[in-house]
Amino acid sequence: MLLVIDVGNTNTVIGVYEASSLNGPEEARQRQADTGLTHHFRIATVEERTADEQALLMVQLLGMKGLDHLNSISGVVISSTVPSATQALREMVERWFGTTPLIIGPGVRSGMPILYDNPKEVGADRIADAVAGRDLYGIPLVVVDFGTATTFDAVSSRGEYLGGAICPGVEISMNALVASAAALRKVELTPPRGVIGRSTVESMQSGAIYGFGAQADGMVRAFRAELGPETKVVATGGLAAVIAPFCDQIDAVEPWLTLHGLRLLYERNILAR
Repeated sequence: MLLVIDVGNTNTVIGVYEASSLNGPEEARQRQADTGLTHHFRIATVEERTADEQALLMVQLLGMKGLDHLNSISGVVISSTVPSATQALREMVERWFGTTPLIIGPGVRSGMPILYDNPKEVGADRIADAVAGRDLYGIPLVVVDFGTATTFDAVSSRGEYLGGAICPGVEISMNALVASAAALRKVELTPPRGVIGRSTVESMQSGAIYGFGAQADGMVRAFRAELGPETKVVATGGLAAVIAPFCDQIDAVEPWLTLHGLRLLYERNILAR
């Protein structure tokens, strides 16, 4: 089985894919992000965890699903935006899983030209999202990732990664608001009764959900103006299921998009050898 790990600034998402879902020509396989995804976990990202602590947590998570980390896992691929966690996970995999992980970064074959001025600056998760989105939804494409930051990534009609936009994420924006306004407190990110809030809590919920939904729609319209009206738009990330229903420019929500991208990158760099 393939272990895929996506380390974000706030959360780390872990998935386990059946090896059989990786075999055979790409065009002959059913294309779904969760095809072969047997288990998935979401944990808090803690930069200070050592390799041994990471191993303890990973072995326990796999063990809860009846998986033996030595006999069940044949490969590991990691995407990370947290350098200290990347190093700890690399050491963990080499020491405890007996294999060398594929770390997504410069030099990894993506099958997609990167037209950023400095391709090394593009986050590994953004490349994985773009690769997966192109695979599942075609091109041209925009991927909206509602994570710690809200990112917009554009893929041209030629299959090139063009770049995108990075905005403050929903949760960090709300946390900043609460920290700066003495009369406001944290609220649950659930839809209020309507866009016009009838209480402070509902007003904050409206600002978060309708406000960030409107931001996403506005950005996507601007992207479509450059890429073309036929551009597909897919949303992913921890808050996609909360915000996307209040957007009219998003065509699909795919919670496992990044994991699917990591699986594809593993295919192209390890299995294709």
